[in-house]
Amino acid sequence: MGKQGSRRSPRPEPADKQEKTGRRSLDSLTGNDLFIGRRIFGSEVTKAHHGSKHDQSYGSSNKFGYSWKKQHSWLRRNFKSILLMISVTSFIFFMDSIMVSIFHSDRSTVVQDISRLSNVTLHKNGSSQDASPVQMYSRLLNLASNSLAKNVFKPDAPNFREVRTSKSSQWKPCADNNNKTVALERSREMNNGYITVSANGGLNQQRVAICNAVAVAALLNATLVLPRFLYSNVWKDPSQFGDIYQEERFIEYLKDEVHVVRDLPQHLKSIDNKNLSLVTDAELVKEAKPVDYIEHVLPLLKKYGMVHLFGYGNRLGFDPLPFDVQRLRCKCNFHALKFAPKIQEAGSLLVKRIRRFETKRSRLDEALLGESMAKDSSTGDQEPLKYLALHLRFEEDMVAYSLCDFGGGERERKELQAYREDHFPLLLKRLEKSKSVSPEELRKRGKCPLTPEEATLVLSGLGFKRGAYIYLAGSQIYEGSSRMLPLTTLYPNLVTKETLLTPQELAPFKNFPSQLAALDFIACAASDVFAMTDSGSQLSSLVSGFRIYYGNGHAPTLRPNKKRLAAILSDSETIKWKSFENRVRKMVEEGYKVSVRPYGRSIYRQPKCPECMCKF
Repeated sequence: MGKQGSRRSPRPEPADKQEKTGRRSLDSLTGNDLFIGRRIFGSEVTKAHHGSKHDQSYGSSNKFGYSWKKQHSWLRRNFKSILLMISVTSFIFFMDSIMVSIFHSDRSTVVQDISRLSNVTLHKNGSSQDASPVQMYSRLLNLASNSLAKNVFKPDAPNFREVRTSKSSQWKPCADNNNKTVALERSREMNNGYITVSANGGLNQQRVAICNAVAVAALLNATLVLPRFLYSNVWKDPSQFGDIYQEERFIEYLKDEVHVVRDLPQHLKSIDNKNLSLVTDAELVKEAKPVDYIEHVLPLLKKYGMVHLFGYGNRLGFDPLPFDVQRLRCKCNFHALKFAPKIQEAGSLLVKRIRRFETKRSRLDEALLGESMAKDSSTGDQEPLKYLALHLRFEEDMVAYSLCDFGGGERERKELQAYREDHFPLLLKRLEKSKSVSPEELRKRGKCPLTPEEATLVLSGLGFKRGAYIYLAGSQIYEGSSRMLPLTTLYPNLVTKETLLTPQELAPFKNFPSQLAALDFIACAASDVFAMTDSGSQLSSLVSGFRIYYGNGHAPTLRPNKKRLAAILSDSETIKWKSFENRVRKMVEEGYKVSVRPYGRSIYRQPKCPECMCKF
């Protein structure tokens, strides 16, 4: 008992009542007050119990047991939110890793891509292979890379840009019309002798020479001996007509217009051996007219019974020429000349492996590949893979001859000058007598070959996505892999005949450049879109003509205007990417509009005319 009025010591409450009080205080807290609840629980227990070891341990177990139950309850209530947060975070990290891989491509992958292309793109000069990468437009390349990365995730952006052509579908192929004219019928009865031809150059120059010879034989009422191909120290190809084209078909297809034989009659071979009726290219003006042949060639033909056109090439103009002789030219190029079966079979493999299908899809395919690409109805609804063919002209001889500057500095200037001294001595003599033009001025005039870097920027500006499949046609690229780096980096799906065909499949063509060029011809002509970097190239001209003739308006050819492109690239340090895209697209769209062949222009390149095609 204490004194009256003195403060009494607090009476201890039962343990079970204290437990209930503690629990009530925790139950009244929100989930956010969990740690506060722990402090309250611990304070009350300490004040209530000092000597009982059992009570302390009991209170401690209650504290942690209850805390665990409360956290478990909180986790259950927020489980979906936590799971959503983890998913979003993982997705962000995943997207970030993809973006990093796009902006910073794995160097080893690029090196592997370049090494696969090395057998067609590397410069023969070893020092050039080791040259540091040259970039003339680094800022634009970065903008192009950023644009390609953004477009990857746009589902509405097609993986392959569709380019619309003009209304050329109104014109249909009809050069194979077999209606004979009186003049051609009479030529069989009034034969003036035999014409033999030795064609120079590579595959495409020889093709032009063959069809020109057919026209000349018809013009002079002569029999044509199957053309021979001259061996060139440049091409180093011993291929003859039958190695590249189907001889029997050629002879049979033209039999109603021109009589073609495989060899000269025996009694005329001695005249040929003595060169008595030899006519060289020097004796015929370039783009000669019919009157030139009538005045200079026909007299020899009548005198000796034969004439030999030696080193024959582009020695027949396109206008004026009799309508039916002109049509015969088209018939020769687009119908009579078919590649040999082994070339068609290899070409068919190329196209199938790019498109990943085995069905003959168009008349263009039939004209190029014949029966080697037989129809296969098992393809179902699967769409073939579309591809662009790029004829990249940036060989050392072309680069050196252009006299342009390509950003390689003093090393480049010395190397190209040495090449000119070895290969183009006449060019250097001519330069000594004429007023020199600066490399900058040549570029402004559109006289410089497009570099792989410039071709890459054009493709990016046109909207071709990073995943586009590109077939690369062409010879050895000057400075090889270092120059190809922008193209192989931004467009990794780059293939060539060497990467699509096995060494065993390529073996029959290994030492025959003209036959290898025929494979490029097929792959380029059969492509969904064909892009050239040099409109003066014979391959590009013949391929674009084939696509006009057989493409029915759905086989566009892209021809960058080098003069306009030079003006666009002159603003490379300031131009915005959207403006660059608009200007490039406008430039190319104006170039691929197919018009009726102008007077005097090549009928092989622009067959859209009454002599070759019929308007419906």
